[in-house]
Amino acid sequence: MKPIGYWLNRTDRALTCYMNDMLEEFGLTRIAWQVLNVIRDTPEVADTEVLSTLAANAGTVTLTGAIETVLADGWANRPAPDRLALTHRGRRRLADVAVRVDAFRELSMSGISLDEYRTAVRVLERMSQNLEMATRVSRPV
Repeated sequence: MKPIGYWLNRTDRALTCYMNDMLEEFGLTRIAWQVLNVIRDTPEVADTEVLSTLAANAGTVTLTGAIETVLADGWANRPAPDRLALTHRGRRRLADVAVRVDAFRELSMSGISLDEYRTAVRVLERMSQNLEMATRVSRPV
């Protein structure tokens, strides 16, 4: 049996490759789509909040580039300096993307029960918390 790290990396690459291919026709990447979801969920969100929310998914340069992309492509605008909001057109386009994402989720969950999925998420969350806590404890303040 291959170790969990192998499967985590392989799954993340598969998710990213599939989503990037699927989202290409919308001019998006997986990261840009995640940025749009943060903007949708938190109206007039600060750039810094987008960066901190998605820090585990990508680095600052990649996230900043994704923010620039969604602004340039008219998905979002700046209602105030350093604030982001979806445009009306962006909201409509994101609804179209959601149809594709739902199909992607159904495909990726094929043969996996909701209980199995929840268990996997809980295990990964616990592993992350264990290691993050151990890292904080072992580092001097």
